[in-house]
Amino acid sequence: MALPPPSPAAPLILASGSRYRAGLLRRLQVPFVQESPGSDEAAHPGEAPAALAQRLALLKAGAVAARHPGRWVLGSDQVCACGDALLGKPGSRAGAVRQLAALGGRAAQFYTAVALLRDGAPPLTALDLTTVRFRRLGAEEIERYVDAEPAYDCAGSFMSEGLGISLCEAVASEDPTALVGLPLIAVRRLLAQAGYAIP
Repeated sequence: MALPPPSPAAPLILASGSRYRAGLLRRLQVPFVQESPGSDEAAHPGEAPAALAQRLALLKAGAVAARHPGRWVLGSDQVCACGDALLGKPGSRAGAVRQLAALGGRAAQFYTAVALLRDGAPPLTALDLTTVRFRRLGAEEIERYVDAEPAYDCAGSFMSEGLGISLCEAVASEDPTALVGLPLIAVRRLLAQAGYAIP
């Protein structure tokens, strides 16, 4: 069943307060507004990282869509997993130092999920997996990095689009924008399915 086309008078809503996601979405030149979902992002006991990212992307989009009937809403979430540990946003300098010390010399998986919702339409979803292999990091290197680029609001405590790339040995992904927080290749595909015209 064909979906009704988006209304130019009702722009897409990005269910996020993230400046990183907003900056990425602007690259697709689709008019949008931002609204924070205010949803609980806690993991369920035993929840796998991919399932957590997908559930939270749908939860965020759903929370905002419930407030705006008839509007398309884009939600996204990213979960970082290293071994059995899930790494969220560190929130502080001490938290960032601890995360980077744990990541040094190891590989971490970043699961980035997106969900595009509108009432009356089936949800459109996608999931990207990016693997980052970190080089061995000395304590002084970590301190210098955190001083230079305090990525306290980034899962894994580093910014691959900035100086944080210097902490990596290799990055494997189908979409380099996913690691920043929004996989634009998948988002473009979902928006096209919803009827948005993107060059």
